[in-house]
Amino acid sequence: MTHVTVVRADNPGPMTLDGTRSYVLRAPGSSSCVVVDPGPDDERHLATLAEAGPVDLVLVTHRHADHTAGSARLRALTGAPVRAADPGHCHGGEPLRGGETIDEAGLRVDVLATPGHTADSVSFVVAAPGPSGTSEPVVLTGDTVLGQGTTVIAEPDGSLRDYLASLDALERVGDGRVGLPGHGPGIEDLGDAVRVYRRHRLERLDQVRSALATLGPTADADAVVAHVYAEVDPSVRRAARQSVVAQLAYLQDDPA
Repeated sequence: MTHVTVVRADNPGPMTLDGTRSYVLRAPGSSSCVVVDPGPDDERHLATLAEAGPVDLVLVTHRHADHTAGSARLRALTGAPVRAADPGHCHGGEPLRGGETIDEAGLRVDVLATPGHTADSVSFVVAAPGPSGTSEPVVLTGDTVLGQGTTVIAEPDGSLRDYLASLDALERVGDGRVGLPGHGPGIEDLGDAVRVYRRHRLERLDQVRSALATLGPTADADAVVAHVYAEVDPSVRRAARQSVVAQLAYLQDDPA
């Protein structure tokens, strides 16, 4: 079984929940490890990750600063290359490609492209091959599926169409498997969580359709947010607006 250590950053907030979760992944008997999502540029947090090493490789789920701001410093502390789908967040490593398999520190890491939250979002299916067979994989989902709450379809390049397709992909690999999100507690059965996410997202889409029927087809995002997300705390209203923009773009192409 892959040994997983969670190192939670001290950056709680409405969008980060109890803080960004960095993961230290280690195969049984391995002295070295892989780190997923360095988190913020917080010296104490990054020192904790470096001390878990030797770190052979650092992987990034997506570009948002609460996951990537510490990347360059963690590379300086460990010498490990940082790989991300967005080349701008790579440090000494090649960009990640959906569908590739990485063998590092005794681990097998399958890279799954899961755009939607952002265009560069990826998830990682991680297992530890060994003489008695490959361990049951765990799935690291970044912000595509969270441990609690729902995910924003973030501007400027988030896409609801891509996001729904990514949920389909995560359901296929996640049934009966543990999900390790970028924020919030671990997920016992990722497939179940994905089905809840999909149902919620489609319910919100129906609410936006209903709002447009009431407000008129040319209603802007702010009017729709006020109609559909009236109960949402003001601290996350901006995130709700980003999701509405994505929902309206989706409905322009597929109004049914």
